[in-house]
Amino acid sequence: MTGLTGVILAGGQGRRMGGHDKGLLLLDGKPLYQHVLLRLSPQVDIVMISANRNIDRYQMSGCQVIQDSVPDYPGPLGGILSALKVISSEWAVFCACDTPAVPLDYVQQLMQRKGEASAVWVRSQTRDHPTLALIHRKVAVALEAYLQRGERRLMQFLLEQGGHAVQLNDDESAFRNVNSPQDLIRGF
Repeated sequence: MTGLTGVILAGGQGRRMGGHDKGLLLLDGKPLYQHVLLRLSPQVDIVMISANRNIDRYQMSGCQVIQDSVPDYPGPLGGILSALKVISSEWAVFCACDTPAVPLDYVQQLMQRKGEASAVWVRSQTRDHPTLALIHRKVAVALEAYLQRGERRLMQFLLEQGGHAVQLNDDESAFRNVNSPQDLIRGF
């Protein structure tokens, strides 16, 4: 079991986007998830996409597409759990599909500074970004139990696993999320 798996989290309901699949919305003529794919691919050995609809469109990328293994759209943790259950590597690195300018070295920085932690995430100059995380697959059992209890707070789970933030000093624009139709119009 070698290598590192990258996972693009694109399984949300798109509530802030009028119910549209956020990963497939166009930014500069290209679906959001493809911006992330271009930036994440060079940093990992394989990329998977966590999606719960439009599976055929995501499969056109050539990436394996995985769906939540728990019902009712449990948020990013649902995609994280599904990925941790199927990866063949020890570690997976995650990135939300709405972070099109993610740093080209964030994976390396997380790997180098994880220490003994089984989970680490990015902290920019102004806030934490828990969907930009490196997580060991051994936490899958604890995550499944956490979700079964009805918990959905990503940061809380990562902290409970002994995780910590890794400060990145990239320009804050590298961590901007596309959260509204206005963000798409404004561009990056």
